Amino acid sequence: MRGNGTGCRSEQKISSPNQDERPEGETISVVVVHGITLPPGQFGGPWIRQLFTNTLDCAAHPFFESIRHLRVSAHALIRRGGEVEHYVPPHRRAWHAGISEFRGRSACNDFSVGIELEGTDDLPYTPEQYRSLAGLVMELMVRYPAITEDRVVGHSAVAPQRKTDPGPAFDWGRFYRELAKLRGDAP
Repeated sequence: MRGNGTGCRSEQKISSPNQDERPEGETISVVVVHGITLPPGQFGGPWIRQLFTNTLDCAAHPFFESIRHLRVSAHALIRRGGEVEHYVPPHRRAWHAGISEFRGRSACNDFSVGIELEGTDDLPYTPEQYRSLAGLVMELMVRYPAITEDRVVGHSAVAPQRKTDPGPAFDWGRFYRELAKLRGDAP
């Protein structure tokens, strides 16, 4: 995943050890949009990066002790300012969806790309995040034609009993308008 051609998206690669090979012959066909903050409700800081790289300082905040055991990752994280951090190449399996199902298929990590947005269920995401997300999704749709608009879903859609993110604060209409602009079919 690279820039969207506008030059307005800062990107950084950081390798997560929490990845592996996808099953042989698997087609990448879904994008799962997540929301994350560490500690909960706080933005910025090194904590998400540390979580995804198994270097989280559990003494830095009381909440961190409760997630000490987690080994998770995402393909990308979009910070509040729209900056993108890439953790797992899209052709590899990131550990983001957990126990999940999409249209009758379980184990969504096998066939999806996970994109985390730094945010919460109840605070608006930023315009920069919507632009960066649309740019990443457009790149993925070009690279993996099985990904279509109806296959870009929230974590809550694939794990509804466990997850609520990206939450009601995520404006799907705004995301689709940004995607339409990149395709050139927006008014």
